[in-house]
Amino acid sequence: MSASYRACLIARYNFIYAKERLEAECILKRYVCNLETVQRIIYIAVVESFRAAKMAFWKVKINVKDTMGICFRGGPTSLEVAVLDYIACHKDLYDVCCSVHVICSMNRNPKLPCPGELDFVVISALIRELCCLAYSMQTLIPPLDIVYGVDGECFNRNMYFRSFDSDFAAPFVAYHVWPPLIEDGTVIVKGEVVTKKMVMVRILLKKFVKGSQWISTLFLKFRKISF
Repeated sequence: MSASYRACLIARYNFIYAKERLEAECILKRYVCNLETVQRIIYIAVVESFRAAKMAFWKVKINVKDTMGICFRGGPTSLEVAVLDYIACHKDLYDVCCSVHVICSMNRNPKLPCPGELDFVVISALIRELCCLAYSMQTLIPPLDIVYGVDGECFNRNMYFRSFDSDFAAPFVAYHVWPPLIEDGTVIVKGEVVTKKMVMVRILLKKFVKGSQWISTLFLKFRKISF
C-alpha cells in the first residue's frame, strides 16, 4: 500500500474525531444528559469497532491466503503482501454488518446505560464508519491500531492530550474520550482524556470495597464449613 493511502486513513481517523464524533455526541445528548457518559459511550464504540473489525479482517485474511496460496509462486513474504493488496482492493469481502456485534457488546457493558434507557443503534452510522476504517487500517504494513486505555492510569503526554474540562494538575486519567492511533508501537495521532483530582482515591476505595466484600463472603463460607 502506498504512503498516500496510509495518509488518507490517518486523515480519515482525524476527521471522524473532529466532526463525526461531535455529531454522535449531539445525538446521544438527546437521550443522556451526562457529558461523561456520552463520551464514554463513544470511546467504547471506537474500541469495540476496532476489535470487531480486526477479528473480521483476520477471518477474511485466512480465507484469502488459503485460496491464493494454492497457485501462488512467490515466497511467503510476497504472498503476505499480495493478500493484503487483494483485501484492500476488494473491500466487499468485509461484511460491515459486524457493527451489529459492536452494538450488542456495548449493550452488555456495565459502564454504560442499560438498553432500556438507550438503544446504541442511534450511533450506528459512526460505528459503521469506524469499522470500515479499522478494517482498512489492517491492510497496511505495519497496520495502524488504537491503544486501549484504563481508568486511573497515569497521564502520558506523549500519548494523550487533556480535554478542556480537565484538572490540568491532576496526574491520573478519570476517563478516556478518544483513543490514540499507533503504528508499530509509535503514536501517530494523540488521543484525548479527562484528568481529575481524587481519581486514584476513588479507584482504590472501589477496590477496597470489593476486596472487603470478597473477604466477608469467604469468611461466611468458612464459618459454614467449620460449624
